[in-house]
Amino acid sequence: MNALDGIRILDCSRVLAGPWCTQTLADLGADVVKVERPRGPNHPGGDDTRGWGPPFLRGRDGQDTAEAAYYLGANRNKRSITCDLSRPEGQALIRELAAKADVFVENYKVGDMARYGLDFAALRAINPRLVYCSITGFGQTGPYKDRAGYDYAVQGMGGLMSLTGERDDLPGGGPQKVGVAVADLFTGLYSTVAIQAALRHAERTGEGQHIDMALLDTQVAMLANLGANYLVRGREDGKVPGRAGNAHANIVPYQVFEVAPDADGHAQHIILAVGNDGQFTKFCEVAGRPELASDERFARNQNRVRHRGVLVPMLEAVMKTRGKADWLAALEAAKVPCGPINDLAEVFADPQVRERGMVHTWHHPLADAVDLVASPIKMSATPVRNDRPPPLMGEHTDEVLAEWLGADAARLAQLRASGAI
Repeated sequence: MNALDGIRILDCSRVLAGPWCTQTLADLGADVVKVERPRGPNHPGGDDTRGWGPPFLRGRDGQDTAEAAYYLGANRNKRSITCDLSRPEGQALIRELAAKADVFVENYKVGDMARYGLDFAALRAINPRLVYCSITGFGQTGPYKDRAGYDYAVQGMGGLMSLTGERDDLPGGGPQKVGVAVADLFTGLYSTVAIQAALRHAERTGEGQHIDMALLDTQVAMLANLGANYLVRGREDGKVPGRAGNAHANIVPYQVFEVAPDADGHAQHIILAVGNDGQFTKFCEVAGRPELASDERFARNQNRVRHRGVLVPMLEAVMKTRGKADWLAALEAAKVPCGPINDLAEVFADPQVRERGMVHTWHHPLADAVDLVASPIKMSATPVRNDRPPPLMGEHTDEVLAEWLGADAARLAQLRASGAI
């Protein structure tokens, strides 16, 4: 049994934020039906990310398929149908399916779903219990609501790139985006939380609701302590948080340090993440500089932050005296938070990652074994599911329409003849 068994989700979202949301709901047991555009004479059909490669899935014949790794990483445990929302017949079909659904997810531009007769008001008239989640770049209101929203632009607009990257006065300084699409991913996860809360409300009251999720809202929310730093004192003091490279705005030492090079002379680095004064004392003992922990300038974190410019160069010199493995072993033994900086090959070979089952092998229609990142959710009574690989485009059209709507062969033939599916 899974936590969301029996919940039906009609997923009209594409690319990443929406599919990331519905993938998590599918992992938790919901029946997620992904609605994709049928293939046409001037377009390949399907979710855009199916073609966002290379890399592409290698098929049984050793050749690349049309399934991009990007798509595979955001669509496990779902079923796929094709439906042309631009056709009246397709819109009517979606309304039929929405009448049977618990949740409807879409990430079309503001106003598009209303033009199709598939907006919240229209579908609520059919299904008052429906939880309807819209995911856009800037939300359903405000001066930017009609703009297309992309993660990269939102990382810039929402302040993240002003905080990410090396300081402007150092080599390599300047704004940087995060290496993965965090605004999309966080919006997907916030949407998952909101949908589950709205489902709970619908269970109690029989009333659905509209969830209005925006990438920019989420990006602003995830500024976290740095956003609070500015609002609590920075605005008053005229100080705007900026880029600090790998350092932390509120904790010292909490950053990357270069250590002694490896046997081939290659530069090596580790992360030192001292979170409290007790850990700093332990670090100083391991580093052979116990006097630093009793120095009034450094004994307490707030003073270490104020005297960062004095302390950090001292620590940089100490860290270069020993190698990576030596430091990690000594610091871990002393229970001082630290870690290596792994590339992805090292991540997936890591014994902790392997033990925690963070890679799952799927049997795909086009390949016998496909390794994909697994859900991180571990639940003792209702574990996540791993029974459906990312679907082929329209793979389950007949199955879903028969199951949800009782469509027989004649109805399916009629829908195909109309171009609806």
